[in-house]
Amino acid sequence: MCAIILFVSSCNIYSFTGAALDPQVKTISIDNFYNDSGGGPTNMSQLLTEKLKDYFQQNTSLTVVAENGDLQLDGNIARYDFTPVAPQASGNNQTGDVAGLMRLTITINASYVNAFSDEFDFNNRAFSFFSDFSAEKDPSTVEGQLVDEILDQIVFDIFTATVANW
Repeated sequence: MCAIILFVSSCNIYSFTGAALDPQVKTISIDNFYNDSGGGPTNMSQLLTEKLKDYFQQNTSLTVVAENGDLQLDGNIARYDFTPVAPQASGNNQTGDVAGLMRLTITINASYVNAFSDEFDFNNRAFSFFSDFSAEKDPSTVEGQLVDEILDQIVFDIFTATVANW
């Protein structure tokens, strides 16, 4: 059993983070993900790009390079929407019904290329996640935390779709 674990881990084909990388893959280039949604914090593009770079560096042995990496990732922030959910009756005929919850949804379109194997490549694939919050709260007071949580999940989803092949 120990021999199998040693063999698998020494070949760099599998890691305990779930990344399944060919041993010849050494670098990744992650282009800036531009915000084409028309909404969100002004630094959201930079925040997403840095979260992606950090996550790949922390969970793989890949080196992030400026361009032409063995793995290449790029895309854009396509959607940033606040929408009402969970309607509540106002209980008053003079006042309209209101939303009990608000939802922030962020959608990222990403493209991925593996220079050594195109088996898992994808083009303009949508990754989306949302978070709900009480409609009584001002969106500006919770926006930073919500964006951070949503982007963390999307980064994880992109990671698993690329190098973890889930």
